[in-house]
Amino acid sequence: MSKTLDFENLEQRLNLSRRSFLKTTAAGAGIAAAGGLMELKFGKEAKAFAYEPYPLDNELETVVTSCAHNCGSRHMLVAHKWKDVIVRLSTDDGRYQRGGYFGKDGNEEPQLRACLRGRSYRQRLYSAERLLYPMMRVGERGEGKFKRVSWDEALTFIAKKMVHLKNTYGPTSILDQSYAGASYGVLHKSDQIEGLLGRFLGMFGARTSSWSVPSYQATTTSSRWTFGTIRDGNEDDTYAESKLMIMWGWNPAYTFHGGNTFMYLRMAKQRGCKFVIIDPQYTDSAAAYDAWWIPIKPNTDAAMMAGMAHYIFTNNLQDQEFIDKFCMGMDEGTMPEWAPQSANGKENFKDYILGKYDGQPKTPEWASRICGVPAKDIKKLADMYAKTKPAALKASWAPGRNAYGEQYSRMAAALQAMTGNIGKLGGCAEGVGKGWHAEAVAYPYDNYANIWFQSIKSDRWAHCVLNYPNVKREEIGLWPRQDNTDGQIPNIKGIFWQGSDWFNQLTNINKEIEAIKKLELVVCMDSTITPSGIWADVLLPIATHFERHDVALPWYKGHYYIHRPKVIEPMGESKTDFQVFTELAYRIGGDVFGKAYNPKANRDYFNVNDNVDEAYLREWWEGKVMHHQNVDMSWDEFKKHGVYKFKLDRPHVAFQDQIEKGIPFKTPTGKIEILSSELANIEDWTKTKYGYHIPSIPKWIEPWESLNSPKTKKHPFHLISPHPRWRTHSIFNNCAWLRETYEQEVTINAADAKKLGIKMGDIVEVWNDRGKVVVPVYVTERCMPGVLVLHEGVWMDRDENGVDRAGNPDFLTLDNPSPAGAFAYNTVLCNIRKTDLEHRPGWDKLATSRAHVFRRDD
Repeated sequence: MSKTLDFENLEQRLNLSRRSFLKTTAAGAGIAAAGGLMELKFGKEAKAFAYEPYPLDNELETVVTSCAHNCGSRHMLVAHKWKDVIVRLSTDDGRYQRGGYFGKDGNEEPQLRACLRGRSYRQRLYSAERLLYPMMRVGERGEGKFKRVSWDEALTFIAKKMVHLKNTYGPTSILDQSYAGASYGVLHKSDQIEGLLGRFLGMFGARTSSWSVPSYQATTTSSRWTFGTIRDGNEDDTYAESKLMIMWGWNPAYTFHGGNTFMYLRMAKQRGCKFVIIDPQYTDSAAAYDAWWIPIKPNTDAAMMAGMAHYIFTNNLQDQEFIDKFCMGMDEGTMPEWAPQSANGKENFKDYILGKYDGQPKTPEWASRICGVPAKDIKKLADMYAKTKPAALKASWAPGRNAYGEQYSRMAAALQAMTGNIGKLGGCAEGVGKGWHAEAVAYPYDNYANIWFQSIKSDRWAHCVLNYPNVKREEIGLWPRQDNTDGQIPNIKGIFWQGSDWFNQLTNINKEIEAIKKLELVVCMDSTITPSGIWADVLLPIATHFERHDVALPWYKGHYYIHRPKVIEPMGESKTDFQVFTELAYRIGGDVFGKAYNPKANRDYFNVNDNVDEAYLREWWEGKVMHHQNVDMSWDEFKKHGVYKFKLDRPHVAFQDQIEKGIPFKTPTGKIEILSSELANIEDWTKTKYGYHIPSIPKWIEPWESLNSPKTKKHPFHLISPHPRWRTHSIFNNCAWLRETYEQEVTINAADAKKLGIKMGDIVEVWNDRGKVVVPVYVTERCMPGVLVLHEGVWMDRDENGVDRAGNPDFLTLDNPSPAGAFAYNTVLCNIRKTDLEHRPGWDKLATSRAHVFRRDD
């Protein structure tokens, strides 16, 4: 007799329903596989469970908190916890604000729904890479060998080293590379200007700061020149009123600037808004809005905009009344009286576009030869933009992350102004995009804050270290000082990374690796073992935002505050940044330094911080939020609800009061400065933070690498590195749930792939003179020929030959920034070919963890 059960006949003999039969077959199959028969018994139903105990929803405690990173929103997370463990995360459903109820939503108080990155945060919180204890390096720097030490040993080492560096090398010896990666709230803040590290190092008396922002420095500088402020953005609900939306280098399906961006754009689409996307690749946003896709050669956007301006001027489509009333330097009639006597400001924008100064009119045909967009399409878009009211030209940041990226941002501002689409509902002046003003600082921010003894462009630190003292100030963007140390080249011997994975994220990583070997102290403060941490001397475990008390701010768009209670106790021996810097202050300078740095605390703050943090936050809410912003919700009520959503009297439109009420712009002339007063009057560029000449009006400047360059003979492809959907820069790279949705890969046009004999999924190497990376290839028609796309932020994995096996594009980028500080992430020529070199896609596929490097006793 066969030992295999005949389940079909068995079902018939027992006269079972299909459903009841299926409940028994799994057990029967297990016995059959073992070669035996069993007596089938029915009655007790099996109950499956994931782990014991498995609490039901009504047994879980629900706590409102938020996301923590610069992913486009910082929206609500709702933690469902069992005792001191977060079991799952959900998001806003309308219940939590005052007067809220399940399903409450709308333009006035929209739900603050988190994206998939935020909802996956539990896996990052409990990841294998979680840093739980202080660690110190025992191998060579970058080798990844550490041992666990006590907080006392780690902080004693850091304090002694800091004093040594300051006494030996002076007040420029420690570089501040804090950023808003892992620590960003109103109390626990990592930030270049307002951050906890900057205040600590400034009070200590040794700090070289980093002044340029990787994401949007081109736009920041442009907006300050043009409008006198970086608060040039509308709230996203105004997009719903647009009749034409030009998304220039913007893919909000991946990188939105407000959590409800897509909702308002969908409303605009439903109301008949037309969408245009200018981008080297056909993005998911282009597909979602059925947009007219205009492929453009990377780093040539300013040329195309100049061609549009020429069409508008020569067809007399500009809004001359708006120009005459609000602009300076747009044309001859708006030039200031002082222009003829200025060092650098004799030209106006219109005459430059028409070719008066250089004999080259910036016609659509001229622009087409540079940017690759047909002249007829440039004319069509210019005509649409000039004749459609209101129209939003959303000039996103990616095209500004290029050589001379500030010229793209300034050219966009000129187009926005010449068509009269500034200060109008449904229009857009947006560059940086900050709109609504938040009260952002709850800790002491006084005359000790943001003290620095030299300040350099963020991505020039390695150049400074490698070439000291033979460095010219213009090479590193040295910020002017009003004392006798002006022009002094910093002698950098140590780095603090706080809330920052910049070693993985700045340009020209191989150059950084050379430089870091020359330093005497590298400290990484983070909740996760990052690639930057692998190159550190000391790793300090920092509590996540689930493990400390704070309040979340919106990120660029939105008008709300979200309470962040301490949802769970800090894991392992984690401490907050504020605790660490306070204790270091006591160790270095005793009560004088300690009390000055953290006035509400005593030395015991390192062990017990709850009451002090509560005091700072309450004082911030009652003294700033309630007092300055007319909020009538008490601190205790805010903590109870978890969120405060402001109701605006009208949609927030940047510069609406300037246009409607005649309030001057915050520029020196009170006008929209197409001709920059600051730039026009500079005589010695080497004494400025820019270092090199910048035209006083927006102009097209040929980048140092592009598809129009002779360098394409050696490196024929232009690489761009946009932000991915599944990471926030390098954050979440180790989250397996998100990694299941993607693979780090390089995108190539199908025609290019065919010429090279490359097929979908092949492992390829991408290289230039600065480095080499190995990744799989993705072949598609959604990328224009000659362009490669490799998303930024993947954790580097460097082999013994210096080849990155993970595919980090910053092994290929150049660390020369634009004069205005823009990072040239997207100005990269390279080559590509199939390879036999090893590709290592990440720890989740290898089933290993970087945590293994810490399992050491020596």
